[in-house]
Amino acid sequence: MTSTREKDAAGRMEPALSEPHARPAKTAIITGASSGIGLAVAETLLRLGYRVYGIARDFSKCPIRNEAFEPVVCDLARSGDVVAAAEAIAARAASIDALVHGAGVGWFGPHETITPERIHEMVAVNLAAPLVLTRQLLRPIKKHRGWIIFISSVTAKKTSTHGCAYAATKAALSHFAASLFEEIRKSGAKVGVLHPDMTKTPFYDRADFMEGEEPESHLLPECVAGAVETLLSQREGTVVTEMTLRPQIHRIRRKNAPKNAD
Repeated sequence: MTSTREKDAAGRMEPALSEPHARPAKTAIITGASSGIGLAVAETLLRLGYRVYGIARDFSKCPIRNEAFEPVVCDLARSGDVVAAAEAIAARAASIDALVHGAGVGWFGPHETITPERIHEMVAVNLAAPLVLTRQLLRPIKKHRGWIIFISSVTAKKTSTHGCAYAATKAALSHFAASLFEEIRKSGAKVGVLHPDMTKTPFYDRADFMEGEEPESHLLPECVAGAVETLLSQREGTVVTEMTLRPQIHRIRRKNAPKNAD
């Protein structure tokens, strides 16, 4: 199943969703659903019986083949596209029971080497898009006492000398999540933030480092998806607002690092 994009009367690109299906009991929206953590979360929620609207820029390599999965093509760096996607989904969904912000982009290195364009991209995707999407969908989420889950990063909780700007976007996201819960908790809506450490995903493909080889030195996307399931499975009235996931050992490999001489 695929979704294309069409132009509205003003010439703007809008998501085009397929015809309605018989709806499972609950509906979830997941950003970054085409790969990595977002993909694992989408697969988990499909297994749990959710109808899933997955938001991503490109689904050409997405392996999900499930009629309960609705791909929505959207460039999260463009706020107008985010608003259009939210409106298209809200018009179709009978309820919005979970919104999971799984998309993210990171550029790493000394701060002086990160271009202004890359800084803007990180702020737009990691921070502005979750804030805008949450704002657009907050009323139906509150109405149905749903969940908003932010996939932040362990870098939000510590200094990050090789990724200052990335860590700043994630720290801001975590602070927003904590503040939002206090703002809306009386409505019955729930907010949680996850802080995963290094996870084995394509996220680090462009970085100059990668996860360690040992299984104990990194997380898997399924680990983070399992944490999302843990939050969603709490009894009504119990809210896990924050969770940090760490591998057993800390090990990072530098790419193309020189080998030690014999």
